[in-house]
Amino acid sequence: MISQGNEVYLIENQDIQSLFSARKRDCHKGDFGYVGIMGGSTAYSGAIKLANMSLASLRSGAGVVRVIVPQSIVSSISPYLLEQTLFPLKDENSHMTFLPDQLKQALAKLKALAVGMGWGEGKENTKILTYLLQTVNFPLVIDADGLGALAKMDKTCLLQTKARVILTPHRKEFEKMSGYSLLDINQDPIQKAKTFAKKYHVILLLKGPTTIVTDGKVVYLINRGCSGMATAGSGDVLSGILVGLLGYQEANCLTISAGAYLAGVAGELAQKEKTDIAMIASDTISHIPQAIQEIRKKI
Repeated sequence: MISQGNEVYLIENQDIQSLFSARKRDCHKGDFGYVGIMGGSTAYSGAIKLANMSLASLRSGAGVVRVIVPQSIVSSISPYLLEQTLFPLKDENSHMTFLPDQLKQALAKLKALAVGMGWGEGKENTKILTYLLQTVNFPLVIDADGLGALAKMDKTCLLQTKARVILTPHRKEFEKMSGYSLLDINQDPIQKAKTFAKKYHVILLLKGPTTIVTDGKVVYLINRGCSGMATAGSGDVLSGILVGLLGYQEANCLTISAGAYLAGVAGELAQKEKTDIAMIASDTISHIPQAIQEIRKKI
């Protein structure tokens, strides 16, 4: 790691190599975790994004990925799922309904969960998110519309949960969630991210030209990535990678930084092949295997 001073470090290849070490020959899928991806609404493109996201989780090493979606989009997403498993939830007007018994079944055996992608403005999203925060004791990645739901809630719920919460906003989402102005965030994003993470006991991944990952104590910076990743679905791919890693790695700042680094390297490799103009989010996923090879290289 390259120290930037004041407990701020720039992540380098060798810092995360141990997280991508070769697996033993006698391993099995249970060693690498059941992870869940919960989201979706009737938008067909949202189904594709969820499918891409779940594939990113598998490519990142999770043993089993369970895609938890409203019943009404099952027919839309099913054609895009091969190795993943599918768990439909009852819904109303395409949005998930809050049914605790059903949610309990959906969460069974999971080691980590990502929630909020393609959720939309479901009227019971905050109830579902509150239930998750009150119930689960494993890592919980909150992204996209999940962050929108959290912005409407009393943030003290983050202090009462047993889950290890990971929040993945871009700066505009962080503005809505934190109460800081976008101007203040842009002037000192590291300090604003660090202060928020410390106050609410979360790991915060703040997206930007340089990604910031902090738990309020240490700050890791990731400067991998490229302009070709500025395309729809790239954030979903990142969250998929994160929850995939959390199936078999510790939920700490280094693991989250490794996920951001892996996504960035995969994006760079995709851009070399597809160009910055033509690449799409699924190109990043297809280059995850090559990115892992790059990270494993000894310098």
